[in-house]
Amino acid sequence: MLEQFRVQRAVAAPAAEIFAILSDPQGHVAIDSSGMLMAASGEVVTGTGDTFVVHMDREALNDYPLGLYDVTVEIVRFEPDREIAWTVHGRRRSEHIYGYELEPIEAGTLVTSYYDWSAVPQELKDQAGFPIIPESALRATLGILARTVAPGKPRPELPAR
Repeated sequence: MLEQFRVQRAVAAPAAEIFAILSDPQGHVAIDSSGMLMAASGEVVTGTGDTFVVHMDREALNDYPLGLYDVTVEIVRFEPDREIAWTVHGRRRSEHIYGYELEPIEAGTLVTSYYDWSAVPQELKDQAGFPIIPESALRATLGILARTVAPGKPRPELPAR
């Protein structure tokens, strides 16, 4: 049974510029395609174990009536300009991981976005309806990321903290 999505897109920007967005809590909100991330609190992450809070609205998915709630994002992989990944802690630890791998290519950076829910306990998978977001949401987020760092376009201001 499939328990991971991996999608790729070539992005015409250097890995360092992309990584700057991915390591900033406000960057997560700015490029989210799911509509669930409303705001974030916390500093730019600098290594594994760092955390920040994301203010969520599950109503955007219209699947599970949680309303407004907060989750803590914990960085579990951190290699500057190469990979960043995190798990999400809410009312309970769910052990699913979201991440990005960055590979320099001639046209800029090959960005791989992944979502892995294989370590989530089966009871929670059944209860919460994993996967929570569809593969198409990962693809759409990569599109927003590509648009955000498009060459010749000033980087948009991230939301104020």
